[in-house]
Amino acid sequence: MSGPAYRWVIVAAGGLLGCVAVGAMFSLPVFLLPMAQDTGWSVTGISSAMTVGFLAMALASMAWGNLSDRYGPRRVVLTGSAVLAASLALASRAASLIEFQLLFGLLVGASTAAVFAPMMACVTGWFETQRGLAVSLVSAGMDMAPMTMSPLAAWLAGHHGWRGAMLIIAAIAAILMIPVALLVRRPPALSGARPAAMAAAEPRSDMTVGQAVRTPQFIALMLANFFCCATHSGPIFHTVSYAQTCGIPMAMAVTIYSVEGLAGLGGRLAFGILGDRYGALRVLVIGLLVQAFGVLSYAFVSTLEPFYAVAAVVGFVYAGTMPLYAVLVRENFPLKMMGTIIGGTAMAGSLGMSTGPLVGGMVYDHFGSYAPMYIGSCTMGLAATLVLVAYRSSFGGLAGKAAA
Repeated sequence: MSGPAYRWVIVAAGGLLGCVAVGAMFSLPVFLLPMAQDTGWSVTGISSAMTVGFLAMALASMAWGNLSDRYGPRRVVLTGSAVLAASLALASRAASLIEFQLLFGLLVGASTAAVFAPMMACVTGWFETQRGLAVSLVSAGMDMAPMTMSPLAAWLAGHHGWRGAMLIIAAIAAILMIPVALLVRRPPALSGARPAAMAAAEPRSDMTVGQAVRTPQFIALMLANFFCCATHSGPIFHTVSYAQTCGIPMAMAVTIYSVEGLAGLGGRLAFGILGDRYGALRVLVIGLLVQAFGVLSYAFVSTLEPFYAVAAVVGFVYAGTMPLYAVLVRENFPLKMMGTIIGGTAMAGSLGMSTGPLVGGMVYDHFGSYAPMYIGSCTMGLAATLVLVAYRSSFGGLAGKAAA
């Protein structure tokens, strides 16, 4: 089955795969303080496992994307799903900090990268209309993680300890992700069923990968995604711990994460629809500016209700901006290299994400406060906005044009 209606199966599969993969990786913030108390490892040391994970994602993203262009997304996503489950199980048995950093960071990070770029590239190829909405729905699966995987991780940690909880999450990943990965199919345009209308709409079809990575559009998207992810990586990873330092119990602190994720669902849908209507670049620039001041607001809250309010705004905006990068890639580069180019922008985003866990841990260990981290995050958000404003003319008419 690979008819036009199947594109929505691809969207559903991508959403579920993203939810489980991201939820598994982001169970670490929930386990952060229990792990430190149980093992005696420092907050900085445990946080650095997440930094290693994002670095591994960065190094692996473009490679996985290129492999999906060559061999199809199903093989890549299936491999990543199996490795993710196995690496979580191994990490749950780690006897030392360095062993945990390598197992969780290196293997979990690299295997998560096998899901994101190939699935986003796959979805952009299945949709010529409603593309912004489609990639937003796939990304919305990631926002389900704080509402599903994070509370589950907290509950499991309370009943089975962090090691038992991580092992159970590994089993859940295997049971859900491996069968769903088998549903993934190449876009029809790459399977010899390319309609003439699609061929006519293909952007710059004679471009090579070497030429693509030297274009101002690719450079702009790389830089913007790096600064964008550096903006929200620290707040995403450390806000649960920050809330606990403000006297909020862990069970309630995790709900802040859930509010952020719930708001993100609405944000991804809203930004996807707005991007289709008003142009992905224009909507992305506005979102990045709002995100910068949204994360700064965390520095001024210390009780549960204000945390919820800030989390709703930040979650709505940062989640909404992320799918628009894939839309811009599809508008500016040929389908045959979607995995590679989206993998390249994901690489930059993963590098940006790698800054928050480690720097936030260092800030807290040194100052006993997370406030300097939120100020630095705001600065990164402003940098992301300025990059796209500076490169706006490079996107030509696409700067204000809705996706096809």
